[in-house]
Amino acid sequence: MSENNKIESFLEKAIFHSRWLLAPFYLALIGGIVVLFVKLIKEFSTVVNIVMGGDGNAVLSILSLVDITLIANLLVIVIFSGYENFISKLDVAHNSPDKPSWMGKVTYADLKLKLIGSIVAISAIDLLKAFVNIESTSHENLAWLIGIHMTFLVSGVLFALMDRLSGKH
Repeated sequence: MSENNKIESFLEKAIFHSRWLLAPFYLALIGGIVVLFVKLIKEFSTVVNIVMGGDGNAVLSILSLVDITLIANLLVIVIFSGYENFISKLDVAHNSPDKPSWMGKVTYADLKLKLIGSIVAISAIDLLKAFVNIESTSHENLAWLIGIHMTFLVSGVLFALMDRLSGKH
């Protein structure tokens, strides 16, 4: 083996194994789900207090629960599909009846569409919260929320269109 081949082989192995540097990022996202769980418990206690005491808007608090859940779902999608697309296949649930049907089947193109779909849904929930609480939402804030939501929506449609035009789906 020549010196150039040894260097090339070492470089290729280093590049190949460097994908494992992404693992701490996915562990941090799992930590993010734990933080969201704590936030969910806090928000749920707010919902219970509102229902029992009558102070506040239960619909807004329930929409916050939906928002937190959508963000947690987004994190799970990113963790599973990112790990499988960039690090290694997950074999832990190979024959498990609990294995999600999409697990192991989400390509990078699918991941982009799922991400933008989740972001659009989260944005829609925030917009709905503003409409439910319209009397305390400024016109400027509402305009920003609508503009941002429309930007996400158009971006999602363009992502889907680009994938369709490229023949991936």
